[in-house]
Amino acid sequence: MERHEIEVFLALAEELHFRRTSERLGLAQGRVSQTIKKLERRFGVPLFERTSRHVALTAVGQQLRDDLLPAQEQLLRAVDRAMAMGRGMTGLLRVGYSGSMIAEALLEVAEVFRRRHPDCEVEIREVQLYDPFGPLRSGQLDVQVTEFPVDEPDLTVGPLVLSSPRVLMVPAGHPFARRATVSLEDLAEATLIAVDGEAVPPYWLDHHYPRWTPGGAPVAHGPAPTYWTEVLNLVGLGRGVSPACVDAERYYARPDVVWVPFDDAPPIEYGFVWPTAGECARVRAFVDAFRTLGRGVSAGS
Repeated sequence: MERHEIEVFLALAEELHFRRTSERLGLAQGRVSQTIKKLERRFGVPLFERTSRHVALTAVGQQLRDDLLPAQEQLLRAVDRAMAMGRGMTGLLRVGYSGSMIAEALLEVAEVFRRRHPDCEVEIREVQLYDPFGPLRSGQLDVQVTEFPVDEPDLTVGPLVLSSPRVLMVPAGHPFARRATVSLEDLAEATLIAVDGEAVPPYWLDHHYPRWTPGGAPVAHGPAPTYWTEVLNLVGLGRGVSPACVDAERYYARPDVVWVPFDDAPPIEYGFVWPTAGECARVRAFVDAFRTLGRGVSAGS
């Protein structure tokens, strides 16, 4: 049997209606009928019982359908796999994140992505703030969602995925903890705990952990931890204050830290970034999936 004959036979075996079969395959109804008659002459036995109101498989037709279906499914899988390989939609996609609120969204999108692209696997891992782009540059990750700004010549900045109001984490006993809001000028009255690391770009540090207020007052910097959990611990111990996004509070809330909103600071923004030289179909498809699933820009409350 030729491929088009198999397609016509199996479609009619499912539809049991010549007109619906012809519409499904985009063929003239007479072409469908001729193909079935040709097969029946070749086999020397009817495959369908036909009346003006009824179409049904004969016993031979049922057996042929049952024998052909697995072969057709295997053929279609082979074709789909070859097309996926041609599009680069196979293999492992490694996705990084720097915050638990982002991880939750990535895990949800990854499940849908796997169903859409069964020949792709998705691995999600946390990226430490002290080396924000190291895993991308070393090839450990293909794409990640990270805090903006990102201005690196070898990295492509993708779409924004989260915009969250900026807050100040302060010790529970700090004077700021009793206030409804704080301002950027208030940082001159506190010690700022800033994430440190030789790989952290200076422009990124200046944006999130300024050394001067907008009015020009100096901002004292205290301990320089390398991990986010250390920042929380140091704030809780009263060693200083540190900015964060409001969406992070439900993941990292603790009794010794109070989250006070800024009344004049820009939001903290998160977006996709990937190595320009490593852009591929898998990366583009994952980013598109994130956006089409409604995981667009959002604002914390």
